[in-house]
Amino acid sequence: MGTIEMDPKLNDLSRILPRVLVVSRRTVRKNKFVDFVGEYHLDLIVRYGCVPVIVPRVTGVHMLLESFKPIHGVLLCEGEDIDPSLYESEISSLSPEELQEIRETHASDTAIDKEKDSIELGLAKLCLEQNIPYLGICRGSQILNVACGGTLYLDLEKELTNKLPEERRTNHIDYDNYDGHRHVVRIVENSPLHSWFKDSLDGDKMEILVNSYHHQGVKRLAQRFVPMAFASDGLMEGFYDPDAYNPEEGKFIMGLQFHPERMRQHDLDEFDYPGCPAAYQEFAKAVIAYQKKLNSSLSVPKTLKLDTEMENKRKILVRSFSLAKYMYVRGAPGKNSSKESELEVGAEFLESNTALSAEQEMRLKEMGATVRNGGSYMKKLKVDEDKKRMARNMMNKMNIEQLSELMAFYHLMGNICGEVLERKLQGNVNECLKDL
Repeated sequence: MGTIEMDPKLNDLSRILPRVLVVSRRTVRKNKFVDFVGEYHLDLIVRYGCVPVIVPRVTGVHMLLESFKPIHGVLLCEGEDIDPSLYESEISSLSPEELQEIRETHASDTAIDKEKDSIELGLAKLCLEQNIPYLGICRGSQILNVACGGTLYLDLEKELTNKLPEERRTNHIDYDNYDGHRHVVRIVENSPLHSWFKDSLDGDKMEILVNSYHHQGVKRLAQRFVPMAFASDGLMEGFYDPDAYNPEEGKFIMGLQFHPERMRQHDLDEFDYPGCPAAYQEFAKAVIAYQKKLNSSLSVPKTLKLDTEMENKRKILVRSFSLAKYMYVRGAPGKNSSKESELEVGAEFLESNTALSAEQEMRLKEMGATVRNGGSYMKKLKVDEDKKRMARNMMNKMNIEQLSELMAFYHLMGNICGEVLERKLQGNVNECLKDL
């Protein structure tokens, strides 16, 4: 049986594609929970050069988010309603009957999933703190707004649509025609959306038809964001952080309430507008740039390869400094006289390399390696050692009484020296105080 040879390039870590985290949504199939993510999202992430990493919506994952690093981007998309307690101190002004009606009308969306809330809010805050590219679609845009202190309408029909004249009302969801449903949005000039859809705009109308299916939306936009599009009823359909938007530099923080990935003709790859996939394309561009920045900050310089001659010189120099450190720590020269010549190599190196920084020189001094003349250093060590040896010889000839008297004498001298030194130091302090 033959073996498969791996392309050597696949082992190069620098060629690993950037990772985009996508949180799954939970449903029930055959009486069991199943996690899923819309394939349109995954397809576009892969198409533009990234790898989707699915974060499962299972209990406890919100405490394991650091384990998914490196994170080069986060895409959050559709899902259930966000727990209102996360953005409102009070549920709303809606009556219990109205809340029950909302639950019955939007049964598939109103079941609060607190674990998914925790996971996605954790990821959104991580992106905001570490400038990781973030794209929020539908619920993902709402998560982004809530993470930054914004609020949501609990139900658009009850809190917004029914309060408007008929001509301004907008239907944001059609359960009988998910993908085919469209409504008008007005794009804000000079926004990223404007640059993506400008070739499809009809004169000065600044309008396009978008797909959406949601019964909630942004009520109060968080302060850091700027609107990009509005529906006819005034609901915000897109926003971004202008201070965190520069895809070429790895910056991208954006939320879209509508679904550009679903704006296609009968499940074809042909989009309604050329600008539909632009959000994913620009997001991927930012993700790739962010990965490059992250890799450059974490990269370790490759080891310098030396030829045989240079390597031998390096080893001799290392030996010289190691010897100097040993002698400094031990406070005495070795028994081998040949060490003096070895020490001189380090001294000569220091003489010829005057471009050392103050910090480097201080460190070398601590090692006892900044001696400019290895010979004089050795002589000093030898003199000190001779003095110690003479002192020991003399004391060996003294009896116990004489040694005790000598010890008492030097103890007395130490006390007197300490008293005189203290007076002199205090005198200096007083003189300094007079000069102030």
